[in-house]
Amino acid sequence: MRRLTSSLIVIFTLLLSSMGSSQSLVPFYNQVAGQVSQANISQDLASFQSFGIKYRGTAAQANALNWLKNKYLEFGYTASQIAEDPFTYGGTTCKNLVVTKIGTTFPNTFVIIDGHYDTVGGPGVNDNGSGTAVILEIARLLKNIPTQYSIKFIHFAGEEDGLIGSQHFVENVVNATNPKMDIRVLVNLDQVGGIAGEVNNTITCERDESNSPFTNNAASSAKTTELANCMELYSVLETEISYAYASDYIPFENNGEIITGLFETNESPFPHGPGDTLDNMDPTFVYNVAQGMTGAALHFAGGCTNCNLSTAVVDPKEGVTVYPNPVSDVLSVDKGSIRDWDYALYNVLGQKVLSGKFGSASAVETIATDQLQTGMYVLKLTSGNIGIDKKISVR
Repeated sequence: MRRLTSSLIVIFTLLLSSMGSSQSLVPFYNQVAGQVSQANISQDLASFQSFGIKYRGTAAQANALNWLKNKYLEFGYTASQIAEDPFTYGGTTCKNLVVTKIGTTFPNTFVIIDGHYDTVGGPGVNDNGSGTAVILEIARLLKNIPTQYSIKFIHFAGEEDGLIGSQHFVENVVNATNPKMDIRVLVNLDQVGGIAGEVNNTITCERDESNSPFTNNAASSAKTTELANCMELYSVLETEISYAYASDYIPFENNGEIITGLFETNESPFPHGPGDTLDNMDPTFVYNVAQGMTGAALHFAGGCTNCNLSTAVVDPKEGVTVYPNPVSDVLSVDKGSIRDWDYALYNVLGQKVLSGKFGSASAVETIATDQLQTGMYVLKLTSGNIGIDKKISVR
């Protein structure tokens, strides 16, 4: 992503004292942000660089995609949570990667945290290995923390060819979902690597200032202020406000969604060329961005506020979710922090129609519902003295 020269940008400097009084530091969010690993960030940037130029149709892009999928599996996400979203352009099939973490209270409303992983002209460690590394670190830290809203971590291809991957996702996933996918906010991370040798102490937060449509501008401005607050609360960075421009949030913005994003304030001259390497950027700045963005992710997704880092979930019931609901063929059960559950499914007459036991190491297990009659059911989960009831609609 390249933006206009700074002389053409209207930037508003935000002081923390003037950024609204409704937000305050959440100690648990701060604890989680404090677990961001500089070693992880640096290693992920080095790995991203090692794949070379990740342009459409290249082995480098395919290798980067496989690397991303394996990272999520290492974090503990299951194959059912990891989806490829293929599309074809320029005679080549490319793939977005979509990883979904289901929310406890609003499973059908999504916070999207995205960035592109394709590069052009060089290895693209800043543009956009930096955003990629931040997304991975957030996904790692939030894996076992319950959030009220669902989160989609999306790595887009086709950004460097004109936002093709994100446009495909909006047209063929967001708008093709019935009902249309409900997006609470989308946060785009593109080029957040800073410049080696410079003082990289400010991050630019981007909001929707477009005229068509303009109805989502006020909500975007509010979310961008919240993002700026979080960046200052949970990292050492200062913030500036600018406008959304030429990255993967634009198709969502044009679709009427609420968007915001992050972009480096010290703009590197190296993207889209062979100089976009780890040596020319600031890994510590990426680390600081990851800390602030981890706090922001928890804020936007309604993260657990009474958790502790040793157990991730104080109340084991809080992490248990079922989806999709309504369900047709297969019901997925995210078991939360407990792996051993007995389950029983009851119809409206109180008759037990299915029963069994979850006991695998997998975080998510499934129940076949294709033989059930349409109607309402209650899924009862028990583990020792812990019991959970979930209402299920079968259609």
